Amino acid sequence: MIKKMDASIHKEDIEKLEIVLLLEGVYRHYGYDFRNYSFQSIRRRIMNRMQGERVNSILGLLDKVLHERSAMDRLFADFSINVTEMFREPSFFLAFRRKIVPLLRSLPAIRIWHAGCSTGEEVYSMAILLHEEGLYHKSMLYATDMNEEVLHRAAGRMFPIKRMQLYTRNYLHAGGEKAFSEYYSVNDNGVEFKPYLSENMMFSQHNLAIDHSFNEFHVIICRNVLIYFNETLQRRVLQLFNESLVRSGYLGLGNKEGLLRAHANSFEEMDSKEKIFRKRVEPADHQILNPRG
Repeated sequence: MIKKMDASIHKEDIEKLEIVLLLEGVYRHYGYDFRNYSFQSIRRRIMNRMQGERVNSILGLLDKVLHERSAMDRLFADFSINVTEMFREPSFFLAFRRKIVPLLRSLPAIRIWHAGCSTGEEVYSMAILLHEEGLYHKSMLYATDMNEEVLHRAAGRMFPIKRMQLYTRNYLHAGGEKAFSEYYSVNDNGVEFKPYLSENMMFSQHNLAIDHSFNEFHVIICRNVLIYFNETLQRRVLQLFNESLVRSGYLGLGNKEGLLRAHANSFEEMDSKEKIFRKRVEPADHQILNPRG
């Protein structure tokens, strides 16, 4: 029994080592850094790709992706998380509409970063929300993802018609009061959202694992992305967001995500259920804002 347990543990250790070698090889050869992604999440995707490539070992997959760019592209697609929908988790958008929008009204211009935007459904959701609140004309939405292919799709404003029933339901639960169909037209390729919704959007490639801040933002939305990272990478990304927010800027995370202890003092909760936070003002900033206090 002990020998069998030892053999099992040894096998797991070997597998972990092989995964480490695969991720290190991908990083060194292609520059894609998945080394601090959640181990179980990345392992599942590796196993799926092994079946797809018809290789019998992780090292066999490493050999193939190092010598075949097309195999690397397929692995990259597997690693890239592209699960999204319009007004996903509508209660978040309803809370944003009720609690954050009133605080944005006085700003002369609004900059919002959607980090890990995937195919763009949540970015268009925000554009619709801001349009209905009369704020879109002075807003700029920066939508980033590490995957150029999904960014290209997002910029095209095209979505499957079969998802419109779900999206309409989400929109109504998020506080929408118009006919959702006003925002798109139907053609042979599916649904195309109105051009004015993307007028104040900018799509660009950005990798949260390795890239740095590129602007100051009033709002950062990064929902259901951190759950795929280990604590080391979560800490890096939360620090990046902290540095990228203006004083008293707002951060929206997924409902299964939260702040690490190291960042808890940098933010205050605006909505504990919907995971909306506000960046705390440093003591020095209080002196600037209230010189007499």
